[in-house]
Amino acid sequence: MDAMVSSLPLAASSERAEASLIAVRDLSFTVASPAVQLNILKGVSFSVAVGEAVAVVGPSGSGKSTLMMLLGGLDRASGGSIRVAGQELTALDEDALARFRRDHIGIVFQSFHLVPTMTAEENVALPLEFAGVGDALPRAREALARVGLAHRTRHYPAQLSGGEQQRTALARAIVARPAIILADEPTGNLDGATGAAVMDLLFGLRVELGTTLLLITHDERLAARCGRIISLADGRIESDRVVG
Repeated sequence: MDAMVSSLPLAASSERAEASLIAVRDLSFTVASPAVQLNILKGVSFSVAVGEAVAVVGPSGSGKSTLMMLLGGLDRASGGSIRVAGQELTALDEDALARFRRDHIGIVFQSFHLVPTMTAEENVALPLEFAGVGDALPRAREALARVGLAHRTRHYPAQLSGGEQQRTALARAIVARPAIILADEPTGNLDGATGAAVMDLLFGLRVELGTTLLLITHDERLAARCGRIISLADGRIESDRVVG
């Protein structure tokens, strides 16, 4: 699909930051060892508005997954600022970060990250149980029904296909109705047809729930569905463009 591409003016970028759900400023991430210091992210800055769908693309090693881990509070930045839903993540301790993720963020990984000894409904209920929600299992079954797995609630991950496992992971990501979904190569372990079906489901749920989406992908066609593409190269933003 051909796309019209427009650059974001500096003034518009500043206005976006003030009213944004996510505001990243001069973000850096460094891994140090006695032998070498590896700068994975170098001064990354961008903002995301409520309800936006943004794809993050770039070659392997460009810093995409590291950026997603930092936005999800799963790793600590070496420098800069990450403000999400009014909270400065760099100022939160580990317990506060865990609560923040529970309340605001759903994460979908390439490798599903399901607990093998738990059924589908138990896996989906986990975020709610951590939050002390009393009706976690009924809400988990409702989320599984949303992704077409009402008939698989009592099955264990090993009894599910790859596509069913990823749909279970997606149900877990949306069960608490988070403001933000972070999806890191969610179709990476799926065949083409199954991956396309999962992404149709993800984009449909995003619209239905009004959720903000950040999607890491190597697929340019998939990235174009987001409407905005941030390209990373060597730990820096190479371009930030709107497509449509």
